[in-house]
Amino acid sequence: DRLRLVCEVDFPWLSKLLEHSLKSGGKRIRPALVLLAGKFYNYDLSYLLPVATAIEILHTATLVHDDAIDNSLVRRGRPTINKVWGEDKAILLGDYLLAKSEELVADTQNLRVIKLFAQTLMAISSGELNQAFSAFNLEQTRQQYLQRISGKTASLLSLVTESGAILSQAPEKSVEALKGYGYNLGIAFQVVDDILDFIGTEEEMGKPIGSDLAQGTLTLPAILLLERYPEDNPVRRLFQNEDRQRNIELAMELVRNSSITQECYAVASDYCARACHNLSLLPDNASRRSLIKLAE
Repeated sequence: DRLRLVCEVDFPWLSKLLEHSLKSGGKRIRPALVLLAGKFYNYDLSYLLPVATAIEILHTATLVHDDAIDNSLVRRGRPTINKVWGEDKAILLGDYLLAKSEELVADTQNLRVIKLFAQTLMAISSGELNQAFSAFNLEQTRQQYLQRISGKTASLLSLVTESGAILSQAPEKSVEALKGYGYNLGIAFQVVDDILDFIGTEEEMGKPIGSDLAQGTLTLPAILLLERYPEDNPVRRLFQNEDRQRNIELAMELVRNSSITQECYAVASDYCARACHNLSLLPDNASRRSLIKLAE
């Protein structure tokens, strides 16, 4: 209902763009996590719902901007904003969504959460800039990869759970515990997403697979593939602009037919275990069990 209200504006074209972007499906995991994180102490929906809505809008804004930057044509099985209306409209819509999310957060009148929201937006932007400036760079380490995804992905999940804790007036140790849960879960989510870009299907991903390699983004499976085959490697040839489509297919085939997938899943599992460990300080209730189940 709250997302529907966001789409109700006087300008018909803006309303159409908002509906296309905000009603395109998705699991709505982030809003659900805000509410779960807020259930351990003083559960007040008058504060939690505006922030849950704001975070879903912020997440949507980052996807709209990502699609414009990458010139992606499909998102969640539907044409992207930039595909239908053009890159300029997509950028402006993303800006509008960011402003709307900030307005909703301001309604809480909680200065700490408002500031945290702004800091997270800066972290996401820094992570995306890091990715843009490191495109087609073969000299990236696992540590640099983790640093990049901590900004572009984990920071948002950290915001989700930390803001829920703050708004429920949780003790500081519990705020830190829920923040750590969100951060580690965010790293795990991104690692799994990066694996699926090699071994998933377009139907499963809602977008073409192999898109990270096509954009010159070195993710964990590609880094492990380069470590395993430092010289004769399709990723190296691809980044040197040799027979792009063929080398993307070869890289995906090598990852699928090796233990790299299992190694990447092991990394994701480790971060999920860390996320669950963060919850050990919190009361054992239905919310905690739901958070553990999500991570497992």
